[in-house]
Amino acid sequence: MTANTEPALYACTISHVRTAPRRYALRHRTYMWLVDPDHPPRLPLPLRLLARFDPRDHFTGDRPSIRTGLDDFLAGHGVHLDGGRVVMLTHARVLGYVFNPLTLYWCHGPDGEPRCVVAEVHNTYGGRHCYLLRPDASGTARADKKFYVSPFFPVDGGYRMRVPQPGPRLDLAVHLDRESGRAFTATVRGTRRALSTASLLRLALRHPWSTLAVSAAIRVHGIRLYLRGLPVQPRPGHRTPEKAT
Repeated sequence: MTANTEPALYACTISHVRTAPRRYALRHRTYMWLVDPDHPPRLPLPLRLLARFDPRDHFTGDRPSIRTGLDDFLAGHGVHLDGGRVVMLTHARVLGYVFNPLTLYWCHGPDGEPRCVVAEVHNTYGGRHCYLLRPDASGTARADKKFYVSPFFPVDGGYRMRVPQPGPRLDLAVHLDRESGRAFTATVRGTRRALSTASLLRLALRHPWSTLAVSAAIRVHGIRLYLRGLPVQPRPGHRTPEKAT
């Protein structure tokens, strides 16, 4: 599939299922954006509070654009897109707030051929980390876990990520495998909607403060797990925003 740079919205259902040390599941609905970071959508002025794509929210947070931050990260890993297109799946800032548990960047060369995928992970402590992925023909890639996300899992094991490029349907999965077996699975499934004022307003009204709701849901479920007796894993020293390491 070649990169489709037309901005779009996905009405999504996000599910988390942890199987160890105790089975627990959560599920919530939201919406995400599919955009070209070189050409983010220009919305009518009254709608701009519902969607802002800010370079401070990605990578080191100090680059002039999201694409510059991505290119710097890739260059640190010896990858150069030579001007090829990028498609980004993310949450936008809504009324000035955003929380992005996972942003994905599908990266292409100038001929349109896929070169890699970057998975940018944020935790609720303000940290972020990027994984450089080389998906196989099925869109599946593996990466060692290197970043503290959940207070109930240490930084060990590895991820198996299914990250096929979005089409009419969005179907993503992230599995955490530890020595004892599969400990956690997250899925994101959604339906593509063409960007229009009407479609954005419908989703924004259905899911107001969408990313704040995601952040709050993660914290509430974390409190529930703690009250059920799950041991908290020590958090490593606070990470600064991700650099090319």
